[in-house]
Amino acid sequence: MKALDGGKSRAGVVLPWLGAALAAVFWLSLSNGSVDSSAGEVWRALRVGPSDEALGFILWNIRLPRALAAMLGGGFLAVSGLLLQVYFRNPIVGPFVLGISSGATLLVSLVMLTSLTVGFAGALPYLTPLAAFVGSLAAMGLVLAVASRVSGGVTLLITGIMIGYLSSAATSLMITFAEAERLKGFNLWQLGSFSGYTWQELGLMAGAGAILSLLTYGMSKQLNAFLLGENYAATMGVNIRRFRLMIVLCSCGLSAVVTATAGPVAFVGLAVPHMARLALGTSDNRLLIPTAALMGAVVCGACDILARGLFAPVEAPLSSITSFFGAPVVLALLLKNKANR
Repeated sequence: MKALDGGKSRAGVVLPWLGAALAAVFWLSLSNGSVDSSAGEVWRALRVGPSDEALGFILWNIRLPRALAAMLGGGFLAVSGLLLQVYFRNPIVGPFVLGISSGATLLVSLVMLTSLTVGFAGALPYLTPLAAFVGSLAAMGLVLAVASRVSGGVTLLITGIMIGYLSSAATSLMITFAEAERLKGFNLWQLGSFSGYTWQELGLMAGAGAILSLLTYGMSKQLNAFLLGENYAATMGVNIRRFRLMIVLCSCGLSAVVTATAGPVAFVGLAVPHMARLALGTSDNRLLIPTAALMGAVVCGACDILARGLFAPVEAPLSSITSFFGAPVVLALLLKNKANR
């Protein structure tokens, strides 16, 4: 990773541009859909507020929650990936690659496909995020157990992939014996999408994600010290054991609050932190965290627009679009690392 200096002058240029891009993506997300609407009509519907008119109803109950969810979700996933890359000091890790998203999927499938939640229908909006968090934490625990015994990024990646395969195998078994009605909802969730977000779900994701993001930003100085080595961080007064636990909890929590309702979203947490580092030219987490969050919001919001617009009226799986974006970034990183050796 690059040195912990510089970047402030670039941030003064990059952050305003990202803010403008985010505003543009937000407006496009509100303006595009199955119902044609001009910019003036959209603006008027926003000013009037929720109404029974067609555009007002669609805007306030469908497009606006979806646009906000996509941008918030992208920001949270980017920060989650950044935390993991700092933790492992490995540029090719992320929630999806390390099997964390697969672990969340496994526990969510247990909630959605089995009868364990019978009698708790009212608590389902809370049980699903909790299941995603516990699944993420369990997968991360397995990765950490292996990482503590071996060294090397390749072994770590293989461990994450194997955890993903095991989780997928268990999920497939539950799918085989699930009821058709439950299966339909789970299959739609598994494709990854920010459609159908309610204001309640958005509030839960935004509230939990905002708290975890603020905690993460509050640790930015300790993260910088941690990048320079555990011994250095310890001399700076960082409680290494407690600090490691906080990184894991924040990273898994940020990934879980998105996965719980949007489903698995690939590559955002892996690719966006690298884009932020390239844009700023620094690894200073005081600058990287807000930049990665804004960039993740822009990328995920744009991918969501493409997912619902490319093959309209059929909506493409969000992870397919994010993979087309993220995979080339990862390949370019691998080639760059090899060229620098």
